[in-house]
Amino acid sequence: METNNNCLSNEEAEARLKEFGYNELPTSKSKNIFLIAFEVMKEPMFILLLSCATLYIILGDYNEGLILLSSVLLIIFITFFQHQKTEKSLDALRQLSSPRALVIRDGNEIRIPGREVVPDDIIILAEGDRIPADAKIIESNYLTVDESLLSGESLAVIKNKNSDSESVLIYSGTLVIQGSAKAVVLHTGLNTQFGKIGQSLESIVKDETKLQIELKSLIRNLFIGGAVISVGVIILFYLKRGDFINSLLNGLAASMAILPEEFPVVLTIFLALGAWRLSKNKVLTRNASAIETLGSATVLCTDKTGTITQNKMQITNMYTNGNAYFKKDIKSNEIVLKELLEAFYYASNSKSIDPMEIAIANEFKNIYKEVDHTLIKEYPLSKNLFAMTRVIEIKDNSKKIAYCKGAPEAILELCNINESESQKYLTIVKGFAKNGLRVLAAASAEINNDTIPETQTSFNFSFIGLITFEDPIRVEVPQAIKECNEAGIKVIMITGDYPETAMSIATQIGLIHNNIVITGDEIKSMTDAEFNEKIKLTHIFARIIPEQKLKIIQALKSQNEIVAMTGDGVNDAPALKAADIGIAMGQKGTDVAREASSLVLLDDNFASIVAAIRLGRRIYDNLQKAMSYILAIHVPIIGLVLIPSIFSALPILLMPLHIVFMELIIDPICSIAFESEQEEKSIMKRKPRNVNEKFFGWNKIIYSLFEGTLMLSVVLIVYFMSINEGHTDNEVRAISFSALIIANVFLILTSLSKTRSFLSVLKEKNWAVILILSIALIMLFLTIRVPFLQNIFNFNFPGYAHFISSITIAFFMLIILEIIKLVKLK
Repeated sequence: METNNNCLSNEEAEARLKEFGYNELPTSKSKNIFLIAFEVMKEPMFILLLSCATLYIILGDYNEGLILLSSVLLIIFITFFQHQKTEKSLDALRQLSSPRALVIRDGNEIRIPGREVVPDDIIILAEGDRIPADAKIIESNYLTVDESLLSGESLAVIKNKNSDSESVLIYSGTLVIQGSAKAVVLHTGLNTQFGKIGQSLESIVKDETKLQIELKSLIRNLFIGGAVISVGVIILFYLKRGDFINSLLNGLAASMAILPEEFPVVLTIFLALGAWRLSKNKVLTRNASAIETLGSATVLCTDKTGTITQNKMQITNMYTNGNAYFKKDIKSNEIVLKELLEAFYYASNSKSIDPMEIAIANEFKNIYKEVDHTLIKEYPLSKNLFAMTRVIEIKDNSKKIAYCKGAPEAILELCNINESESQKYLTIVKGFAKNGLRVLAAASAEINNDTIPETQTSFNFSFIGLITFEDPIRVEVPQAIKECNEAGIKVIMITGDYPETAMSIATQIGLIHNNIVITGDEIKSMTDAEFNEKIKLTHIFARIIPEQKLKIIQALKSQNEIVAMTGDGVNDAPALKAADIGIAMGQKGTDVAREASSLVLLDDNFASIVAAIRLGRRIYDNLQKAMSYILAIHVPIIGLVLIPSIFSALPILLMPLHIVFMELIIDPICSIAFESEQEEKSIMKRKPRNVNEKFFGWNKIIYSLFEGTLMLSVVLIVYFMSINEGHTDNEVRAISFSALIIANVFLILTSLSKTRSFLSVLKEKNWAVILILSIALIMLFLTIRVPFLQNIFNFNFPGYAHFISSITIAFFMLIILEIIKLVKLK
């Protein structure tokens, strides 16, 4: 494409817009409710749910069928609502980050939306502008650009028209820190450097989580087993009793008892409510499966700037006349330090967006009053001399003074200080740098004539002193790091800064590092085998470019680590997508990074990530308890359906309506009460779960089956006792069903926590549990006392005295389970 200084006309711009399209990157299209419904229902677990509902309706059980269909609609609605909420938040972030551009069209300067910039447009850039497209500089005035979002390099880059091919190019999404320029647009949209990286993400495939794979397998096996048993029950019942209709109803009851349709309901509602809870912690969920993975994270890779630190500069030390002063001493030594602070203040741009110049201005204005002055001349930073000078004239006495600030080496050179004196100052500078501080030096020169030198090197500068800056760590980060250490989560800090700076920050926040740092250059020189070995003991990576983050993630995953990783730049996107949990920055992150991530951190705060991991562990624990409860409660239901089928002399216990009643207790208890239960004791003082450990391992399955068998035994004891007492079939059914409901209430209370007693759970007032159990007991009372409901449920009221045994035996079951829980804790 030919580049020239001739601006486009509006007609030419419109033609190019049609040819090349809008200057924007494609985002994932917002899904409509029909697409979400399709995605929900194509999962095997939801196919099972729909199959059950359809089967019940065909066989005339409209109540259960409609309840199941309603649950599917509820799941679709919750999923759609959460998706829309996420998309609205992301759209708001995109609007904030979308730049406007000043272009020359038909010879006039006009400001247009950045998405309307086209190739060959002439764009005008000034300090603070976000560059809207890849371009080539045609005029420049000491242009300095922050390319950290693209390159990961924290220091600004000086761009120059008359320079090498790289320095003459500027890139979409980067920020002008200083100076101004004109540039001709080379590439827009997908053809920019940002766009190419975005396209490369398509080659990275996101794996299903282990929980998703395991549940699909479990439900498939249960579906096959349930179908076989249901058919067997129909045949067995018919052979024993010869009544086909009752055989069919009993087979239906068996299928309802065996098929745990609560699984898909519970999983979806847990993840939807989990996303809502995370949003309250300033974490936006883009991929619901990441919530489950959060609880198993073993490694957390984090940026430094803006995540661990506050992403703002503040003055920490000042050095002048052979003495050093801490920040707290500045106010009490304002006379001694006035010359130094004046030099830095007047050498800085008063309307700067540079964090260090903002810190200088704030400190100066807090103590001193600005003198009335006029800017005579300015010498910006250059690639050859990292220093800037501003010549001012003080109006009161017409005195002209040149104030200069910059890198200590450059200032010492400008002041013509001898070698030994320079080494003394540089030793002081190195001492500051080892503590993670950035250092600037200042000098001044009085101008006694009207001739202003052409270059900074022509002034007779006098050295004044040094100022140090730090990007202060967030106050909540050390505690968050401590939580990670106690929780067995390895925290890795990845930064573009120098090793000394990274080491200092790591020490301040309590990051375990053993004085080991690996730099980007060292990674380049290592083989994969060497790097995989080194990474086991390394917690700090310095001078890292974004492309190397992907290598770090891949090395960690090859060692079976579950990796969470933060990122904000475009080049971070491949690593974000490859990580088990990609976490994009909401405030300073790019759209490409957000699109590649599973979570978006709205406040860019490391502590919010740790809070999310804590919540992820709680969600996983509660989900596991809910699923274990589902498995346990189905054992007595299956037993009570099968036993009368095998022994024809016994009265039928559970009919479809009874199981519907049970489901009305089971579904809300699992999806709401278990989800809202508090976290377990010391949740962040235990190691991450073994990555090879199954969500539903055999030890958990066996214990759930034991709980269910114990509960079945309780109900059968009451069942046979009531038969021996000579009750009618309807009275036996009422007594036994009451025993089942009461035992179920006790099973719920003991299952809500693995580390707290049922009495502690009751004291914590989980209102969802209290409400649902209260409604269940009230409904039970009504079904055995109200004649209309007695007829529907085939109950006869046997008298209150007969329920004492039900409560006593069920409470004995509760005590056994509580003792086992206590033994497990020891």
